[in-house]
Amino acid sequence: MSNLALILLLAAAAIHAGWNALVKSDMDRFRSIAIIAIFGAIGAIALLPFFPAPAPASWPFLIGSAAIQVGYCFALVRAYDHGDLASVYPIARGSAPVFVTVGAALFAREIPTTPGLIGIALVSLGIITLSLGAGRPSAKAIRAALITGLFIAGYALVDGIGVRRAGSAMGYIVWQAALASTLIALSYVVTRRAAPKMPGGKASVALGVAGVLSAVAYGISVWAMNLAAMGAVSAVRETSILFAALFGAVLLKERLTVPKILGIVVVTAGVITLSQA
Repeated sequence: MSNLALILLLAAAAIHAGWNALVKSDMDRFRSIAIIAIFGAIGAIALLPFFPAPAPASWPFLIGSAAIQVGYCFALVRAYDHGDLASVYPIARGSAPVFVTVGAALFAREIPTTPGLIGIALVSLGIITLSLGAGRPSAKAIRAALITGLFIAGYALVDGIGVRRAGSAMGYIVWQAALASTLIALSYVVTRRAAPKMPGGKASVALGVAGVLSAVAYGISVWAMNLAAMGAVSAVRETSILFAALFGAVLLKERLTVPKILGIVVVTAGVITLSQA
């Protein structure tokens, strides 16, 4: 993986952790996701005139990715019904790079190098290790988290293949963000039979910022998949969990437990390995 791609992906992971921190206190996570999607859609639609439309060969992937992302939102909300954020989220995000690697090998004939495989495994193991000590999740919670991880891997894999057929990576990224964000917001309206209510005050500003940051962070990941192995990109992207732990320790004075420290070390080792792949 090139140094530029690695640096931008780590920046995207930090951005991802940042916007999640902005909305972590909202108990209605589906509402938060819908509002974030609305702001993301507005930003993406505003950019559509400035980039060429992706090639027709990529449109089935654009549509497929958007549909899978809607499914991801429902899977994530359901996962939180069975377990808390600290245990469910790391399992979902940590399993995704493994699923992406397998999917890329099957559908894109993309076989990672030995250092790449080791790096992906270390990142995934380290991320899941970060969930230890947060209370043992139930079997239902683990199952729901793994299903969520499959959805994450699904839309990442589809976008990875789609962006390579688009002719214009930026065109694909902008159209993907516009379509997926719009469908996510509409899914809330259809299921709740009402538009998501803005919380008002600083919370609305936080969600607006989160919407823009979310689109930027994922856009960087899609761009990177146009240049590097999808499994490796997914692994570095999921280091957002690492940044979340570090932000919690530095900004929120959360205690760094032994599992968290171990997880941070293992993830760091995985990223270093991927940088050499």
